Amino acid sequence: MRFHRPDRPSLSDASRRTRRRLLLAGVAAFAPFSGPLRAQPRAPGAGAATAASADSSADASLPVAIDRRRIPATGERLPVVGCGTWRTFDVGTDAAALDRLADVLRALFAAGGSVIDSSPMYGSSEAVVGTLLARLDARDKAFVATKVWTEGREAGIAQMEQSMQRLRTGRIDLMQVHNLLDWRTQLATLREWKASGRIRYIGITHYTSSAFAEVEAVMRAERPDFVQVDYAADDREAAARILPLAQDLGIAVLINQPFGGGGLLARVSRQPLPGWAAELGCTSWAQILLKFVLAHPAVTAVIPGTGRPDYMLENVRAGVGPYPDAALLGRIAAAVGG
Repeated sequence: MRFHRPDRPSLSDASRRTRRRLLLAGVAAFAPFSGPLRAQPRAPGAGAATAASADSSADASLPVAIDRRRIPATGERLPVVGCGTWRTFDVGTDAAALDRLADVLRALFAAGGSVIDSSPMYGSSEAVVGTLLARLDARDKAFVATKVWTEGREAGIAQMEQSMQRLRTGRIDLMQVHNLLDWRTQLATLREWKASGRIRYIGITHYTSSAFAEVEAVMRAERPDFVQVDYAADDREAAARILPLAQDLGIAVLINQPFGGGGLLARVSRQPLPGWAAELGCTSWAQILLKFVLAHPAVTAVIPGTGRPDYMLENVRAGVGPYPDAALLGRIAAAVGG
């Protein structure tokens, strides 16, 4: 979804090569790109708690991998940190940008991550994801989520067919009705496609809390497999309404904008990192904000958007417990002024 840190100025080719060597060294700290990973046991510090229904990937001989949580509809385990693509993957055929984004996905996959969320309204992002997954031969490593965002049955079908072409896949893991646009029509088609095997899960999304009443009504009436909403340390209305309902109904939850669209992270990053960050294993405010979101047991995965490999590495490191308990959640909320 939205990127969370301003891009740095353009680098020279030499600087870019140096940064890529450093990135790959960071990726190696998780494990080889193609190998399985397992989180090593980590004792919770004082004031920290492990969120419910989380577990870790395979092979104890390798370094830490991010936690996984169950999708209620099937029991499939999904890595808790993924990657959004709004703006950040809208790069067209820019060769340097594609190389950089390939490293973003390498970092995600090396940590055991898989969720990549896109939409036809995100410019070239779907096509870029498809290009990169083909380049990396990594379609089987990815949980690909996208959306239908149009009115009318035939228009919806045409848009989803186009998404499949752009993503270079015959089956999409999660298809979501974007912002509930013509949701009755589109959900009917999604159920047909799910029954035929063209999509694995169906979902709904919305970007604003003013639509939560309608989101709740659709959740109750339609019981989608997933719901995607905004939730952040300074934007907590979803925790009062959508997240408890998702738990009650057995609906998986994707969270976008965990950094408040970027403004929250920019603001708190001007503050020194608090001493209690060490209790959570956090070395940055970005990780603290992600762990705030992941502390809620209804959250299945968080999908911060980034176009930078170093930020992707930083983000996935937030996907390992411990997560904040009530006391630390209060401290985080106080620190962000929420």
